[in-house]
Amino acid sequence: MNFLSQKRILLGVSGGIAAYKSAELVRQLRAAGAAVRVVMTPAATGFVAARTFQALSGERVWSDWSDDRSGMDHIELARWADRILIAPASADTLARLAHGRADDLLAAVCLASTVPLCVAPAMNQAMWGNAATRHNIALLRERNVQVWGPAAGAQACGESGPGRMLEPDALVRAVADSFSSERLAGVRVVVTAGPTREAIDPVRFISNRSSGKMGYAVAQAAREAGAQVALVSGPVELDAPDGVTRTMVESAQEMLEAVLAEVSTGCDLFIGAAAVADYRPASASARKIKKRADCTSLDLQPAPDILATVAALENRPFCVGFAAETEQLQRHAQKKRLGKGVEMIAANRVGKGLGFETDQNELLLVWEGGSQLLAMDAKTRLARRLIECVADLYRHRTKHQDFAQDHAENSA
Repeated sequence: MNFLSQKRILLGVSGGIAAYKSAELVRQLRAAGAAVRVVMTPAATGFVAARTFQALSGERVWSDWSDDRSGMDHIELARWADRILIAPASADTLARLAHGRADDLLAAVCLASTVPLCVAPAMNQAMWGNAATRHNIALLRERNVQVWGPAAGAQACGESGPGRMLEPDALVRAVADSFSSERLAGVRVVVTAGPTREAIDPVRFISNRSSGKMGYAVAQAAREAGAQVALVSGPVELDAPDGVTRTMVESAQEMLEAVLAEVSTGCDLFIGAAAVADYRPASASARKIKKRADCTSLDLQPAPDILATVAALENRPFCVGFAAETEQLQRHAQKKRLGKGVEMIAANRVGKGLGFETDQNELLLVWEGGSQLLAMDAKTRLARRLIECVADLYRHRTKHQDFAQDHAENSA
């Protein structure tokens, strides 16, 4: 699977001859589907021109505080990134990071970020072996900074030993692997996404504002967590996530049939993220209904309840549902969880730029005995946080079920 597809990588480039390799690194990251923004230290611009990275990334390049036009660009960059990779990471830059300094733009971005930070050291072998550098590396590792390399070999100074920056292809693989958590390794997951369309006649239908972005992000996040993922999608303008099998449907009945077919072949975890129509026309006209001068009416009947149907199966999977609400989020989420008989509900507010047709979202997760608010974030990142919570609850429930089963067998 291509774990870099649609990921946002902030590449920091510090001063050193290895900076020339970073140009190829940008090219390879973009070729893998990632969006890349580059922040250079002032020293780095003496080795590679900023316009080189601008041409390769397709984005403007930051290298000094004067480039922070709004005075808040460093905060925006910190919030934009899914990962920060500093390659090359010089001894000076490592020292700044280890001691929490913010006296250059790159260090300030790192200090303001909450996403994983990765560094690829590059320096003279004696500098790498110096006690001060070793101490700084130890501090960074204690703070969960991922240190990739360095490699050993001939150096630009004519010496040989550890201190060479890892090659771009190795760093691309490392960045990609950092998105794979294996939290759901061996788990088969079925996800629904998008709206459904309930036909009125061959021209018109009942539907909703769902873009499918949240459900698709959930499917991708589950795949990144090591799961085998089947996606059942309503009509959307989105590409199938890499490594995910997709079935396209239109109506709620078609979605139910496709879900039951997937579940029947083996499903451990079901996540109903689709915005399934609550009602459908009692009968669809085979011909276009002509406009009339007077008022007309449309008889509706309940559409199939996919989440409740799956939750009621005899050998049902662990079930997670979504709830789109305009008010009283906690109350309605708990009511839906109990009413559907599922393990978790992920609820979000909708209306006026919230939830539907946006790239951001906020979720309130509720389960028996607990709840958690996932603050506003890009749907791709929010989906990863959701999958982490789902994986924790799924593993906890599975562990207790296995314990109870073993206890019952031993008692018998």
